[in-house]
Amino acid sequence: MKKISFFILTVIGSQVVFSQNSDSASKKGSLSLTGSVDAYYRYNFANAKDSMHTNNYTSFTNSHNSFELGMASLKADYTIGKVQAVADLGYGKRAEENSYNDKGTLAAIKQAYVSYAPSHHVKFTMGKWSTHVGYEVVNACVNRNYSMDYMFSYGPFFHTGIKMDVTTSSNFGFMVGIANPTDFSTASFAKKNLIGQLHFVTTNSKLNAYLNYVGGKDMLDATINQFDLVVTETVTDKFSIGYNGTIKSAKPDGGSSASLWGSALYLNYDPCSVFGLTARGEYFGDEDGVAGFGTDIFDFTLSGNIHIANLTIIPEFRIDSAKDPIFYESTDKLYPTAKSTGSFILGAAFHF
Repeated sequence: MKKISFFILTVIGSQVVFSQNSDSASKKGSLSLTGSVDAYYRYNFANAKDSMHTNNYTSFTNSHNSFELGMASLKADYTIGKVQAVADLGYGKRAEENSYNDKGTLAAIKQAYVSYAPSHHVKFTMGKWSTHVGYEVVNACVNRNYSMDYMFSYGPFFHTGIKMDVTTSSNFGFMVGIANPTDFSTASFAKKNLIGQLHFVTTNSKLNAYLNYVGGKDMLDATINQFDLVVTETVTDKFSIGYNGTIKSAKPDGGSSASLWGSALYLNYDPCSVFGLTARGEYFGDEDGVAGFGTDIFDFTLSGNIHIANLTIIPEFRIDSAKDPIFYESTDKLYPTAKSTGSFILGAAFHF
């Protein structure tokens, strides 16, 4: 790890020294401001009578029969020559859950990083950025389903460190970096993680494949290794497919190794510009209890996307089913007795 970190820093230093060109004389840059706002209503059909039994085990929608604010997000991106700075702030429960290890103002920082691109093929980035792992992202306006899947909820949210992105051709690129343990903006004395990605794209750009990796020690000194695959394909102008598969192993210090895995398929259909449908089916295997379930879970989600200018309204029906009882019925008090549950969500996301 130390050798890799030293190599990356050395390359950055040499590029800065030998790239004394017109960029240093440039006084004008470009600033872009983007943002989003989202809110939702969720009703679980078990109609739980207290806040402990909402039957929600995924991120950002832990409520029942309540209108909820998601997140107000504002992103500033300033580029001058070969240098870029990004500040991406989020406020609300969604942002707080995304930065669950942070306190105070750190919890509002979704992303904050600086980048230097000595050429069109290489870019170095240092700071905090959203994870490269997985199909879904934290911003509700980008996802076609409003609720999140289990792989997102129990995978990385973000990384803080340094990375190098390399584009070797129009069909292939890769990323390698060193970061704090997953989801920690600050991690003094902690061992660092290795992160990486391979990106393949077909000549017509209709199929993209990403092979992602995160590995190293977590904050409890357990050894973590996660491999993740994302594939997207545009079949026609109206139909596209997405796939996400992941496997993660965890070996506590002095203990035995355990693992979880997941696989999800996304079918996206857009018959016209104002309406679309997405069906998501996910199988999440956690028999070893790495995510705390000790059982396997299947979820199916059908979401509509109604577009009104920059506003997307997302009516959604979701069914979660487990191999063992992990859900509560309306009469349950002390322990779960149901193997499945259903929910309705009405989400609204606006971007600018």
